[in-house]
Amino acid sequence: MYDFKGQTAIVTGGVRGIGKSIVEGFLRAGARVIIASNEAATEQFKQDTSEFAENIDIQICDVSKYEEVEKFFEYIDKKYEGLEILVNNAGIRKDAVLAMMKESEWHDVLNVNLSGIFYMCKFAVMSLMRKRYGRIISITSPSGKYGFEGQANYAASKAGLVALTKSLSKEVARRGITVNCVSPGFIATELIQDLPNELRDSYTAQVPLKRFGKPEEVAACVLFLASKEASYVNGSTLEVTGGL
Repeated sequence: MYDFKGQTAIVTGGVRGIGKSIVEGFLRAGARVIIASNEAATEQFKQDTSEFAENIDIQICDVSKYEEVEKFFEYIDKKYEGLEILVNNAGIRKDAVLAMMKESEWHDVLNVNLSGIFYMCKFAVMSLMRKRYGRIISITSPSGKYGFEGQANYAASKAGLVALTKSLSKEVARRGITVNCVSPGFIATELIQDLPNELRDSYTAQVPLKRFGKPEEVAACVLFLASKEASYVNGSTLEVTGGL
């Protein structure tokens, strides 16, 4: 549906789950995709994307480390002369009830899910402003809106991300840059594979569509927000939750 030929998209955490589907969507639409990930691509990923190999560049980068993000964007600006699209997809969960949550569990989640996106946006914006065009899409969660038991750290990071998005969208709009969020509900990925069966059943019962979503259903919404057709969508959060 979309044409991203000639555009460069960065996707963090793009070698599996929702990120992998987003990467595949951009590749099929003609974009060059640079993946920033703290893990190497699996053989399955390489096999699934083999026909687009010349348009994929995977760089090891821990988004929670400012210095690594800075070096990553130095590489992007030098090799590709910037970017048009940034998708902040990387995220982690370390669930525990607040009273029993370790300090490290709090900081680890906030460092990746919120500080990491600040770092990525900071350097991306400096590049996008030179082009006077850009799309930034970040993956948030209903947890940031409703709060779920055992996810104080995760919920705080995702709520903070929505606020960051609203503020940034106002700062860069005059330069032709839009900033939005996509909020997936319960999506069948590795991130929720460790849920106990009874909790999985409980979550499914809360969804009016009575099923978990598919990664490609989230990717379709990301591609829309990244497109030129979405030029008047800014500072918003698109929920992909099955009506949760």
